[in-house]
Amino acid sequence: MRIIFHIDANSAYLSWTAAAMLEKGYPVDIREIPAVISGDPLNRHGIILAKSIPAKKYGIATGQSLFEARQKYPGLAVFPPDYDLYMLCSNAMYQILKEYSPLVERYSIDECFLDYTASRNRFGDPVEAAYEIKERIKKELGFTVNIGVSTNKLLAKMGSELKKPDRVHTLWPQEMEKKMWPLPVGELYMVGRATAEKLRRINICTIGDLAKADPNHIKALLKSPGLLVWEFANGIDNSEVTLNSEIIQKGVGNSTTISHDVTDRTEALMILLALTERVAMRLRRLGYMASLVSVSIKTAGFIHYSHQMKLRNSIDTTTEIYEHVCMLFDQCWKGEPIRKLGVHVSDFQASGTRQYSLFDRRDDEKLRSLDRTVDKIREKYGTRSIIRGSFTNGDINPVQGGTNDSDFIMMGGYRQ
Repeated sequence: MRIIFHIDANSAYLSWTAAAMLEKGYPVDIREIPAVISGDPLNRHGIILAKSIPAKKYGIATGQSLFEARQKYPGLAVFPPDYDLYMLCSNAMYQILKEYSPLVERYSIDECFLDYTASRNRFGDPVEAAYEIKERIKKELGFTVNIGVSTNKLLAKMGSELKKPDRVHTLWPQEMEKKMWPLPVGELYMVGRATAEKLRRINICTIGDLAKADPNHIKALLKSPGLLVWEFANGIDNSEVTLNSEIIQKGVGNSTTISHDVTDRTEALMILLALTERVAMRLRRLGYMASLVSVSIKTAGFIHYSHQMKLRNSIDTTTEIYEHVCMLFDQCWKGEPIRKLGVHVSDFQASGTRQYSLFDRRDDEKLRSLDRTVDKIREKYGTRSIIRGSFTNGDINPVQGGTNDSDFIMMGGYRQ
């Protein structure tokens, strides 16, 4: 019998921020007061990313605007996100989990699946091991997690959601009727608001109702996802816990909503350079080269369009990608005020398999060597440890990175 854990950090962004603040001597645990993690509304990012349990009691929910949340509770404590911190916390949790199984899949920044099947001979009873993992994370890292334990990924994930925070829940197949079937159908994984509403119209209100329904009827109603959600309602899931290195990633992208409408080409290209540097660094970290580059634009009037280019050969240097990004931007921008910009690369092949043509630039090895050096500095000292000099002369956030040309500034080896 397979044994799968689903580990989910409770209110991850808020918990990780709270743990870091307490370590630095902050007098209040923000998890115990009405508090949220939110972007800056002045920069058009005023959306609730995480909330404390006391904030939830006032009806404050993830995805709400900060304006709405403050109307519900004017005294709400608001803290900005720190994505570098969150990656550190996520990595630390992942390293603890790797001690219990070689098969750990990072499902998201705050969720992992762990295949405990072969680990039982070494660590013993799975529920006891789950409690041990939960307590270690709380003691060593300063935040809490929920762990679901079952025979497949679907039931383990549903189990971890049963009651929060800081809990271990089993959801064995024989427990579904008691623990899972009474839940509203909208709480089933893969059932969104629109799907739940369709099901409620035919009097399927709970997961149990869906499990007992005719699968052919559900497939006719929901088309291709119908059979899948019916299987999930019955606890059927044969997917494996897959190492992230074995998951084929189809693309890498980054986008940003700008704090003001951009009408100047030079400023737009600076923003695209910052985005390109983050995308290229992620591409190299994955060990890929890309042969499809695309640029997306959202105007101040919320009109969205994009342009893409298929390349003769695959590339991974920031300079080469940025050259194509600039070309695509000039081809598609019509001069409207810009609200949001994005860069995306795809059509991957393994790094180091490039074939050259007469039209390729010949300094790519020099560029790749410089990229690798800058990547190593950033990975060791932080993304702001080395930045382009051009980013210090304007309002572009250098946290997006900077590579390749000769205009770099070392920031003392540490984030400033």
